[in-house]
Amino acid sequence: MPIGPLHSGPASNFPPKSNWKDFDHIFEVNKNEMHVAGDTDADVANIKDAVQQVARQTGVEARVIVCIIMQESSGNVGVATTTNQDGSHTGGLMQALGSPGFPGKHGLTQHEITSMVEAGTKHFKGNLNQIGGDHDSAEHIYWALRLYNSGRLDKSNLSNGLGATDSYVSDVANRLTGAQH
Repeated sequence: MPIGPLHSGPASNFPPKSNWKDFDHIFEVNKNEMHVAGDTDADVANIKDAVQQVARQTGVEARVIVCIIMQESSGNVGVATTTNQDGSHTGGLMQALGSPGFPGKHGLTQHEITSMVEAGTKHFKGNLNQIGGDHDSAEHIYWALRLYNSGRLDKSNLSNGLGATDSYVSDVANRLTGAQH
């Protein structure tokens, strides 16, 4: 089910960064969803710390990282690892290729949670690098989100999932503006 209004077309049709909420607001409105997913208070605090640490280390915006986490796993540190059609596994908070996962477990250590955020952010940063240019522009972030979800990019319509979730970029964009599931 899409979150908020469905944005489609090129990146210019999606919310500008000036409409994005700050990290603390985005994190706060999503905490309940994390708890509903089964996270402990310590898990939630560790997710926040991990996102801020990894954002500082990689230069990827913390608010983008937390929105990917919410879109991919609802912030559930014990989310199941999935198997793609090619047999590869995507796991962890950001459901990223090569990420450690802790299916069904909660009350994880800071190291375990940070390792999942590092793996997913590394994957997303690779998508940004694949695009090139200004990694901090909304346009490039939206393009990288499309690549993160589907591995392919139709710049003329970011809601063309090319076999993946059509509303993915729109849903993350709405989360960036403060919408919640």
